[in-house]
Amino acid sequence: MDQDTVAKAFVDHYYQTFDSNRAALGRLYQDASMLTFEGAKIQGAPAIVAKLTSLPLQQCAHAISTIDCQPSGPTGGILVFVSGSLQLGGEQHSLKFSQMFHLIPMPQGSFYVLNDIFRLNYA
Repeated sequence: MDQDTVAKAFVDHYYQTFDSNRAALGRLYQDASMLTFEGAKIQGAPAIVAKLTSLPLQQCAHAISTIDCQPSGPTGGILVFVSGSLQLGGEQHSLKFSQMFHLIPMPQGSFYVLNDIFRLNYA
């Protein structure tokens, strides 16, 4: 699969899972993984899942606007940059966000998230 196809498939899976069953995102991270969420750094899959599941977003829906990707390093990594909006349940206006993922290939052919940086975009 080419990097654009991998990036699109990953983004679709990540946000569908985030919006429906956030705890299941733990399978995408490993102990070395790091999430920076609005400036706060969280390391390791269990801590990342704890952070994501503790967010006060009981009902949310992501709408993706753009997906950009680049190859990263000689081992087949992929940098994925996402922009979009986040609609919270009961809220009239959506929030704009940007998120970057550094995907690392695993021997069985799938990828895990080594780095994940999330920011809301305030205008």
